[in-house]
Amino acid sequence: MQRALGIVADDFTGALMVAGYLESAGVHCPVLFDPGADIPPSAVVIAGTRTRTVPVAEALDQLARFADAFARAGCKRLAYKACASFDSTEDGNIGPAADYLADRAGMRPVLMSAGFPRFGTTVHQGYMFYRGRLVSESIKRFDPLTPMSDPDLVRFLGRQTPHRIALLNHATLLKGPEAAISAIEAFASEGAGHVLLDTTDDGDVVVSASIAAAMPCVVVASDPLVIAYATCLGRAEASEKVAWPQHVEGPAAVLAGSVGPVVLAQLAAFSEYFPVLKLDLTDPAGEEGLVSHALDWADGRIGERPFAISTAAGPQEVAAVQAAFGPIAAARRAERILGAIAKGLRDRGVRRFVVAGGETSGAVVDALGITAVRALPEGRLGTGFCVSSGAVPLSLYLKPGKLGADDILLRAIEAMDL
Repeated sequence: MQRALGIVADDFTGALMVAGYLESAGVHCPVLFDPGADIPPSAVVIAGTRTRTVPVAEALDQLARFADAFARAGCKRLAYKACASFDSTEDGNIGPAADYLADRAGMRPVLMSAGFPRFGTTVHQGYMFYRGRLVSESIKRFDPLTPMSDPDLVRFLGRQTPHRIALLNHATLLKGPEAAISAIEAFASEGAGHVLLDTTDDGDVVVSASIAAAMPCVVVASDPLVIAYATCLGRAEASEKVAWPQHVEGPAAVLAGSVGPVVLAQLAAFSEYFPVLKLDLTDPAGEEGLVSHALDWADGRIGERPFAISTAAGPQEVAAVQAAFGPIAAARRAERILGAIAKGLRDRGVRRFVVAGGETSGAVVDALGITAVRALPEGRLGTGFCVSSGAVPLSLYLKPGKLGADDILLRAIEAMDL
């Protein structure tokens, strides 16, 4: 079997989302968290990394290690998957990732695409909208690490790369793949290093995927284009269907580290039925004290019924924590605490984890020492479910902090019981 595509995702939840959709489409897609992990036979493989919010040099090092691993495994193409809203700062890391892959492959322009129309994130005339509003006027402007204050993606991404970014707009995409490819070739002849494609609707995604599959190119894009592109390439390679695993039995716990109104509403709904422990990151007990307190609290509850442990906070609490530690240090503090709690819970017998937050998911998976998982196909709650192998198999549901209905934590626990 030829390995058609290796994808590097900028967080763990995004990697699982892509893999879940591909599994639903009949394309086997193993998910790796360690570049040294064995890769099962598959046409497409995806890596979950933590490149979204780390310093540029660290992000490029992670990207390079997985790119090397995929090259050794025989992947003919590489792609980088960013989140739907292209969360990043003016320093990166999307532009630097695109430049690294372009230089490595010797191919320009890079095809770039943001948005996810299915979930209300679109790009029209190069401007990003989140749930019907410019991203700069949406809740994304309050993100503690990557606040999106500029909706013009050509301008914003242009601060991350020395190469000119051209815009392939919705009107051109409506003319079909042939006209779009001609426009891209014209941009390349004019010296463009990257081409941003509009994502006004799903039709734009379909045309963009056709373009990407037809051209020798590097793709740096959000979920819908990466999924459609990988589906095209994966289906072109003959592969045997691999049976999906069953959920692991055992005690369940929820760990929530995201911030904002979405996860707070989800925790409130969960607390109506099950106990929730909220941790204060400014507690003078410190990190070790908070971890010890959480595990002591959980000891009498493990196996009795599900419970949640959370560092989630509202705007005022977030401001207080950031004032005490700084934005990056505060986020890393929460991740270390929840990662250590996850390890302690696993050692105490918890076998099913529901984790809210992309960065939190990365911290938990790292702490648990999970190197690879099998994503389950899209179900009633969408994607995000997976099962790890190894000496202590685990079932996990990893979800972005800002997605899901108020009852999603409850429903995720129930889904693992089926």
